[in-house]
Amino acid sequence: MDIFKDKVLLVTGGTGSFGNEVVKRFLNSELREIRILSRDEKKQDDMRKVYNNNKVKFYIGDVRDYKSISSAFVGVDYVFHAAALKQVPSCEFFPMEAVKTNIIGSDNVIDACIANKVKKAVFLSTDKAAYPINAMGISKALMEKNVIARSRQLGESDTILCLTRYGNVMSSRGSVIPLFLEKIANNQPLPITNPDMTRFMMTLDDAVELVIYAFQNSSQGDLYVQKAPAASIEVLAKSILEITKSDVGMKIIGARHGEKMYEVLVTDEEMSKAVDLEGFYCIKADNRDLNYEKYLVDGNNKIIMGKQYTSHNTKQLNISEMKQLLMKLDDFKTYR
Repeated sequence: MDIFKDKVLLVTGGTGSFGNEVVKRFLNSELREIRILSRDEKKQDDMRKVYNNNKVKFYIGDVRDYKSISSAFVGVDYVFHAAALKQVPSCEFFPMEAVKTNIIGSDNVIDACIANKVKKAVFLSTDKAAYPINAMGISKALMEKNVIARSRQLGESDTILCLTRYGNVMSSRGSVIPLFLEKIANNQPLPITNPDMTRFMMTLDDAVELVIYAFQNSSQGDLYVQKAPAASIEVLAKSILEITKSDVGMKIIGARHGEKMYEVLVTDEEMSKAVDLEGFYCIKADNRDLNYEKYLVDGNNKIIMGKQYTSHNTKQLNISEMKQLLMKLDDFKTYR
């Protein structure tokens, strides 16, 4: 892509699943440099050995500490901000840690981008930020609000701040698919929270495509969502059992702390201003200001309840379709 030619891309939280997928995608591109910023030196060393490429540079730093990350942004053209606390149960038990990383940390990234005249930064969010009921979703929702609020304060020549929001990424670190495969390897039943619980099904490749699409098309404060199919946890589990030819079965354990029955990618309120782009939704930033008086006569009367985009009302995968999607993942390459 010409837009990346001779440019420097920085990925925060770059040693995670998303960062590794970005490196794979862009290693042979015309990017001059890919910077991986994270606080985990072991994972950085692992990546260094795997890719063994001088185009990939590594920076130790924690987004919670502005001074530790600021130098990594010097000379950077574009930023993908993926650093976050993502596990729902851990954020439930340590909500202030989620605040420090997901809210304050992302604000530090904004400051670093502006200070170093980064051209564009894409901030990664989650479906759990829509109608949030858990600490992880609440912290990500506030991250979104802050990115949009900060974007209102910037001029045409300043950093463009935009957002993506996506559902569970299949086979990402800490997700349920690796857990299911581990249980099968140990001849243990698959733990099912609720058979009817649904989740969006996105691959890591889908997640990167969404970020690239947002990067190429966004204006200041835009939030992009990729339309995706969904499946119940029962369909996912049965599909994995069939692929692996396992007879360990399933065990219903009940919902974990802070879990939803289904996820929302676009709320009813957001749908009133969302632009349908076929495979994507773009939610334009609300650029009203603090002059409340004029909105007493010119408010927003477009909200129609029941129009939200959720993992219950999107396309539902059956077992056959779920198996086809799973077989695209590296975790299942031995079963092809």
